[in-house]
Amino acid sequence: MSTSATPASLSESRAVRARARRKRADQIGDRVLYGVCLAAALLAIAVMVLVAYQIVDGASPAISKYGLGFLTDSTWQPNFELFGAAPFLYGTIVTSFLALLLGAPIAISIGLYLSLLAPSGVRGIVSPLVETLAAIPSVILGFWGLLVLAPFVHTTIEPFLHNTLGFIPIFGAPETTGSSVFTASLILTIMVIPIIASITRDLFMAVPKDIQDGASALGATKWEVVRGVVLPSTSSGIVAASLLGLGRALGEAIAVAQVIGAGAKIQADLFKTGDTLAARIANEFPSALTEMHKASLFYLGVILLVIGLASNLGAQRIGRRFSYMGATAR
Repeated sequence: MSTSATPASLSESRAVRARARRKRADQIGDRVLYGVCLAAALLAIAVMVLVAYQIVDGASPAISKYGLGFLTDSTWQPNFELFGAAPFLYGTIVTSFLALLLGAPIAISIGLYLSLLAPSGVRGIVSPLVETLAAIPSVILGFWGLLVLAPFVHTTIEPFLHNTLGFIPIFGAPETTGSSVFTASLILTIMVIPIIASITRDLFMAVPKDIQDGASALGATKWEVVRGVVLPSTSSGIVAASLLGLGRALGEAIAVAQVIGAGAKIQADLFKTGDTLAARIANEFPSALTEMHKASLFYLGVILLVIGLASNLGAQRIGRRFSYMGATAR
């Protein structure tokens, strides 16, 4: 006795086979996605390891000869093969710290204005302008600093600060040109502002509107809402954004090299010339006199790499700490 499949059973069988094919395709897609993401992560790690290896390998002759004393030696005379990183380490720390000290409050204020205070029409105009500032090539910004900012600093800002705060050693007499550690710090300030402002703006806009409205309904002023709701809830992000801007300042070379004056001494006066790790590498590496000179420049690169990694790790640690404190408070 023969039986034949009904149309309903045939349709169900085809649906089962189609689901099985889709499931196999999805499993293959999952494996491909996992493999691509894993390969991308491993590639990033490999590039980082290769870069670190190349820099450390290039610096090995200087590391063997000078050791950790290279960090505290303030002599830099390539003609006599005498090298020390102290002036450039000092210049890097001072210019980056000043850039963050000046730039972070301005950038956070811009972020608050664009996210909470500005009318939508103004926000739509100002936000792209702030982001465009970050897109200006550093060589152009340095060129502007050399031609416009440095003369202005020399004729206006430096005399004012010296006459007003000259009793403080960092505000000495103005030099013959505007090229100085102070001018380089101002250039770096301009560079870090758009980075911090863009990130903090997005952070402030992510704060739930209901929480802000609730605080306002209880009688809180706009400043009290910002101080008691917005800033505490975004504190970890603000710290991370600031340290991201710090990383930008630490690694800048071309713009700083154009306005800092290429000095090789540690001086408390901000109006004196100086140099940074990145700027010294950019200035001298193409024309290194000897192999030891080149190795010493690689050693400067090792120091800069360690500082950059330390700042990133510090940002993550501080961010986690603030997040934990915020969760505990809630």
